[in-house]
Amino acid sequence: MSSDSKAATSYEEGLTGASEKVAEFQEKKTALGRLQHWLHVTPSAVPMIVLVAAIIIFGWASPNFFKAVTLSTILQQIAIVGILGCAQSLVVLTAGIDLSVGAIAVFSSVLMGQITFRYGVPAPISILLGLGLGTLMGLLNGVLVAYVKLPPFIVTLGTWQIILSANYIFSANETIRSSEISEVAPALQFWGHAIQPGGVKVLYAVFLLIALVAILAYVLRHTAWGRHVYAVGDDPDAAELSGVQTKRLLTQVYALAGLLCAIAGWVMIGRFGSVSPSASTGQLGNIQSITAVVIGGISLFGGRGSIVGMFFGAMIVGVFEMGLKMVGTDPQWTFFLIGLLIILAVAVDQWIRKASA
Repeated sequence: MSSDSKAATSYEEGLTGASEKVAEFQEKKTALGRLQHWLHVTPSAVPMIVLVAAIIIFGWASPNFFKAVTLSTILQQIAIVGILGCAQSLVVLTAGIDLSVGAIAVFSSVLMGQITFRYGVPAPISILLGLGLGTLMGLLNGVLVAYVKLPPFIVTLGTWQIILSANYIFSANETIRSSEISEVAPALQFWGHAIQPGGVKVLYAVFLLIALVAILAYVLRHTAWGRHVYAVGDDPDAAELSGVQTKRLLTQVYALAGLLCAIAGWVMIGRFGSVSPSASTGQLGNIQSITAVVIGGISLFGGRGSIVGMFFGAMIVGVFEMGLKMVGTDPQWTFFLIGLLIILAVAVDQWIRKASA
């Protein structure tokens, strides 16, 4: 036997009984670390927990809070904000922001009403034109952000003012009354109709909101387009290198947001009954939608969150407004607590994001 063979045999004999384990570099997570990771992969968990806690607290403070009519009222109040929140969520997931959502909604509702009453166009066609023009407004935002490379905040701040001004100019600041609409163009008020199971009024708009949330949740989680939205929000350069057409995607997101805002405008007519260019949604819709998005756990840095969380966020705002009103507190406490929730939500988001670092 050669010397090399003897050496090999001795080496193999020396390994007999040796441990076959390899080095492991697995970090043991603490209970807090596991909670952080769970919240990272389940972004809607925090708003859901806050919502349940708020319902329990206000239910304990006011026995009437658990009545079905209270829940129905809350859902009616958040119908418009929830749809605007859907639009805002899509934009925020791409690490953008849209300050024009409220203005697009109001102007779309005015366009639907004025095209019908000023030009004698049938209501169904006016609705389609209003939806189309709302989509074009969103498309304009998308082109300026994606192709001209302007910051979303500046773009939508500018278009907010432009659209709101165009709204007043086109309408001549005229309000179309509810009685006129119900007589001439009842289709404009469609989403204001309701069913009353057990005597509890539930608007068609509530079912529309739930349907939109369900559809968008599926699209974002189970389609290639939805995964591309998250990818662009998380890292646009990496998304582009992997083959995602980021400019086209951003344009599509802003256009879809415009369409959702126009739908919210149509819902406004049904919810309020009239068409008014001075509706408060034009000014407050932006803040309300951003509030629902942030409290709902969607990261302002993009790439993390869910539409379902936004729905919970809108519900939280509605529950706080109704609950504080029912226990007889000063209305200013509502704004105080919502502001506090916004700050806490952003702080929690920063902490959760460290789980992926």
